[in-house]
Amino acid sequence: MSSRYVVYRDDIEPRQVPQDPTQARPVLTESFGCTYLTETVLTIAPGTTHPYTCGEHEELLFVLHGHGNLLLDGITQPFGPESGIYIGPGETYQLEITDGKGAEVVSVQVVHPAGDEVKAGERRTISLLDDQEIGHATAGREYRILADPSTGFRSGTHFVGDVPTGEPAPMHYHRYNEVIYVMQGIGILHIDGEDNPLYPGACIHLPARTLHQVENTGDIPMREVAVFVPAGSPAAAYLPDGTSAYPTQPDDPAGGVQ
Repeated sequence: MSSRYVVYRDDIEPRQVPQDPTQARPVLTESFGCTYLTETVLTIAPGTTHPYTCGEHEELLFVLHGHGNLLLDGITQPFGPESGIYIGPGETYQLEITDGKGAEVVSVQVVHPAGDEVKAGERRTISLLDDQEIGHATAGREYRILADPSTGFRSGTHFVGDVPTGEPAPMHYHRYNEVIYVMQGIGILHIDGEDNPLYPGACIHLPARTLHQVENTGDIPMREVAVFVPAGSPAAAYLPDGTSAYPTQPDDPAGGVQ
């Protein structure tokens, strides 16, 4: 039986972009119920892509593997594995892949981007994961933020999180809408009566206020790259009664869920 919340990369037939080195797998789409964020996995052979235009969307890229250059506004910026890339509304960019083995990139687009009412800090286009500060969340989880309003991404938060082995976090929910790509490790997503296996290439749609639990069943941390809207802290999680699941975060003022 298919899941309402999880799609697997290898189950989606790649679509070759005409006269372009890119194959695209649209894993989390609006037709799947992703009305706030959509996610596509791009497999790119060596070479330069066609110009991509975001239109009104904001777009977040995360390089799973491969090296290359971002061509944006006449400027060439290098990137490598575990680089986060922010593309603003109306911008046109190209990816030049210089790695002989090609590259794989997770692309997330914001369906309904925030407007100028959200105060944004100085723009940062490329963020290296290893350069970001480590934050802490429930049950020993750690996260590093790649982009949020403080770096110019108005609509949400782009981050990488590590789920440790051992006792999982309790069943909880978030107030934001989120899409997730599992990079390493194995586990189970318990959600809404479903128990979905997780492994590299699993793509998760997590609607706001949906109770869930991620259980790491392997012997290494499970690593995920995710985007959620609106922006906030990845540590902002709530127990079913609305109590904060992490002591440094306030309780949910809107109350809990049933």
